[in-house]
Amino acid sequence: MNKHIDTRPYSGWEQQEPDLNFIEKHSDDIDDWRRIRAHVAEIAIANSWTKAEVTRRSGMKEGTFSQWFSGTYLGRLENMNRQMHQWVTAVLEAAAMPTIPTSPTFLRTRISNEIAQTLQWAQMTADLVIITVAAGNGKTMTCRHYRATHPNVYHATVSPHTKTVHGLLVELAAELEVHENNPARLTRAIGSKLGRAGGGTLLIVDEAQNLVDDAINQLRHFSDIYQCGIALVGNEEVYSRFVAQVRGRSYAQLKRRIGKHLKRQKPYAEDIASYIAAWGISDPDSVKLLTGIGLKGGALGQIDKTMKLATMIAIGEDRDVTVKDIEAAWKNRDVEDMA
Repeated sequence: MNKHIDTRPYSGWEQQEPDLNFIEKHSDDIDDWRRIRAHVAEIAIANSWTKAEVTRRSGMKEGTFSQWFSGTYLGRLENMNRQMHQWVTAVLEAAAMPTIPTSPTFLRTRISNEIAQTLQWAQMTADLVIITVAAGNGKTMTCRHYRATHPNVYHATVSPHTKTVHGLLVELAAELEVHENNPARLTRAIGSKLGRAGGGTLLIVDEAQNLVDDAINQLRHFSDIYQCGIALVGNEEVYSRFVAQVRGRSYAQLKRRIGKHLKRQKPYAEDIASYIAAWGISDPDSVKLLTGIGLKGGALGQIDKTMKLATMIAIGEDRDVTVKDIEAAWKNRDVEDMA
């Protein structure tokens, strides 16, 4: 005979009377236990969770939880009550929190197409290019997308802490998965990895404005010797050093090596419109407000941060985003006077 299995969502969560030994041993904690147990059962039934699932989520051992819930546990009930109370509180708080909105996925905007074309040029011709695009226009996201959709592409990000030649080499070794502990051999090991594709490799160096001159010259060396494409991506400072007249410094060799310079300091109007549409906004007043926000320093990034906050406001009240939410979010962010 087949055994019948009760698949009702509340199956197994019946709250039976506890064992007499349990009552005698825990008389001072019985009321708390009943209250917490009821909450646990309510949450489990609402979410269709089994006892095994509640055990996993709460972190209590399965045997201990079974004894605790059934009223047969003879250990320190106070400790178990506290653990389950903390779990119930955490679950209820998480359920009350609005879902954090996520940014739109990668968009093929006009500026992203220009960046991708410049990266492709560098990869195909083993050339050195410079991409200086103002913050918030999606240059890093475009670089990541290009890396994910093209073979033999590496994407390293430098910082003020990795701006020297050695710091850069260490960062590149991590990105290229080069395992060489001898500093004297590190440059050659990285170069060999970059040249492995026979001229079809591209190294994208993001936040390149942080690099010192010698580090940039090291990248030129990689491109020259190992025939790989190099893309220096960052703000205008990346390129401005090549046109500045600095006593004792000559950038002629580096400047001559630059095959292409993509410069874009302001977002395209069509890109702003596309990004607003990607957030699902079509109300004319909201579009107008977000367009103005997108024209400020930070461009699409300003729209993104503002819409995340506005969406959380709307979700908290279980409705769609309105222009008032966007106004409130922008005011709450308090970045009006930022460049």
